[in-house]
Amino acid sequence: MTDAELAAHLAEQAGKILLQVRASDMFEGKALGKAGDETANQFLVHALRAQRPDDGLLSEESKDTQERLSKSRVWIVDPVDGTREYGEERTDWAVHVALAIDGRPEIGAVALPGLNLVLRNDQPQALPAAAAKPRLVVSRTRPATEAVAVAERIGGELVGMGSAGAKAMAVVRGEAEIYLHSGGQFEWDSCAPAAVAQACGLHCSRIDGSPLIYNQADTYMPDLLICRPEWAERVLREVADLAG
Repeated sequence: MTDAELAAHLAEQAGKILLQVRASDMFEGKALGKAGDETANQFLVHALRAQRPDDGLLSEESKDTQERLSKSRVWIVDPVDGTREYGEERTDWAVHVALAIDGRPEIGAVALPGLNLVLRNDQPQALPAAAAKPRLVVSRTRPATEAVAVAERIGGELVGMGSAGAKAMAVVRGEAEIYLHSGGQFEWDSCAPAAVAQACGLHCSRIDGSPLIYNQADTYMPDLLICRPEWAERVLREVADLAG
């Protein structure tokens, strides 16, 4: 099984496990989110350690160690991206399984279990036609200040959505043109989405235009831009202008 096949298989299976946990009716709300996180994380961590024992591993739900920093290949996973949405039985949550090689997001799969979809870097989708008026996906509860300001400057429309993975895949799937985030994320929030998005020909970077680099000692990665390539230069220019 190739790395891409493994990532897609594990993301899909973890998604099925999460749906089973939710369907059991044993938990609700925050307790459901916690149970889902723990169950999916256990599955993913055990599977990756069994299938790729020599690789490093970073998971949101496991204690981080310095061991991964000496590895060229590091799996970066988020068992439930959008725990709140999962607990509320929405569909805008995801499972992320990625492999960073020398810091680059080379392999990735993003499962959207509520939609019965798995998007993967080795099966890139052709980008649908863009909307005449650019749509920017933002947090449905706390939209990023920069995204709101940029949308106003470019005449864009804000689309509220849950998890980071769901937002990034909305751009891949042609439901939006721009995903501009600032204000706090970690490596596991964006590694798999970035791998899938760049395979589909989308622009992926930090909001200052610098590359996304993973497997850092500090896993905090507070901002990113995933967008259609024709919008990248304009959006980066507007962000720089806003920063002064």
